[in-house]
Amino acid sequence: MGPCHGLPGPPGRGAGGPPYPGAVTFPVVGMVGGGQLARMTHEAGIPLGIRFKLLADTPQDSAAQVVSDVVIGDHRDLDTLRAFAQGCDVITFDHEHVPTAHLRALEADGIPVRPGPDALVHAQDKGRMRARLAELGIPAPRNRIVRDPADVAAFAAEGAAGEETDGTAADGNTPADSGSGAGFPVVLKTVRGGYDGKGVWIVRSADDPTAAEPFKAGVDVLAEEKVDFARELAANVVRSPHGQAVAYPVVESIQVDGVCDTVIAPAPGLDPDAAVHAQELALRIAHELGVVGHLAVELFETRDGRVLVNELAMRPHNSGHWTQDGAVTSQFANHLRAVLDLPLGDPRSRAPWTVMANVLGGDYPDMYSAYLHCMARDPQLKIHMYGKTVKPGRKVGHVNIAGDDLPDLRERAAHAAGYLRGTITE
Repeated sequence: MGPCHGLPGPPGRGAGGPPYPGAVTFPVVGMVGGGQLARMTHEAGIPLGIRFKLLADTPQDSAAQVVSDVVIGDHRDLDTLRAFAQGCDVITFDHEHVPTAHLRALEADGIPVRPGPDALVHAQDKGRMRARLAELGIPAPRNRIVRDPADVAAFAAEGAAGEETDGTAADGNTPADSGSGAGFPVVLKTVRGGYDGKGVWIVRSADDPTAAEPFKAGVDVLAEEKVDFARELAANVVRSPHGQAVAYPVVESIQVDGVCDTVIAPAPGLDPDAAVHAQELALRIAHELGVVGHLAVELFETRDGRVLVNELAMRPHNSGHWTQDGAVTSQFANHLRAVLDLPLGDPRSRAPWTVMANVLGGDYPDMYSAYLHCMARDPQLKIHMYGKTVKPGRKVGHVNIAGDDLPDLRERAAHAAGYLRGTITE
């Protein structure tokens, strides 16, 4: 097989080269962002022999604690990015916050950026994402950019006007009219910068003071109907530069206070045709947007069985953490394979069910001593900690457990996550 696209081939393997070169040079992956996603991606690259370089905010960042080649700097500074990129064969990310213009500058310098700026902007800017998905005919909640609280009320009124007598909106979406005004509640999102429930507001009536809050951020505000969904799903796919793509089983993502609490793989009770439709939807989005690497498509499953696209993430994602222990090839390993244009690995499950539970920080900072109980109680449990300072509500780790008894797995995962947090003491 020839050299990977955009990367040097193995030394000494060309015509006339020695069959066993004296030195083997593996590619260097530069990852921007030092959080837990970078930490786990680095871990996945170790058995592949991939060299890893990290741009982190501080030496205490989750990944900076374990990566040997770390640059401390600001990802918003172009000169810092250019200096960091020297010696890297490809640049990828554990967040979407690098300015789009800076990524274009790196590409102009001849540095492969994966995913590229033309794709990544759709994960950076919710307004751009919604507009592009609409062009592609991808189903999504009714939405538009709004200018001020009065425009929010007008958006809600437009939704109420589109309702038919059977309760279905004219655009095919289901209105959620549990508020005190027609077409309310409405979801407001800043188009850039939000995550884990941040940058999201629920406005319940025309005179709700919450409607003014998003406009203080100084960026565009997106209004969306509040979908009356039955549950949240996620379709995770990985795509390489030459177009190879794989799809993981569709999962159910259970949120608590806007933060992912539990992921069940595969989504229980999901109609097989609906699961295939969700995978095909995610693969189509990856193809149409030109995504290289891992793409998570967060979905709403409505009460009448439809699937709507909620959010996109072009990096390893919390809904894919179960793959570390529950899939043949993890999302982290396949993300690395994709950005290096290596053949992708098998995404299939290793067991009938895998449950992932996030470990959130509480008032009990000494989690290490809790390992004794969790490991002794459940030797099959897989614990993944991020090396982060424990703060209430902060994601500091997760646990995975796989098997064939879903209720039992859910109880065991929840117990471990709760014991590590300190909310369960026996």
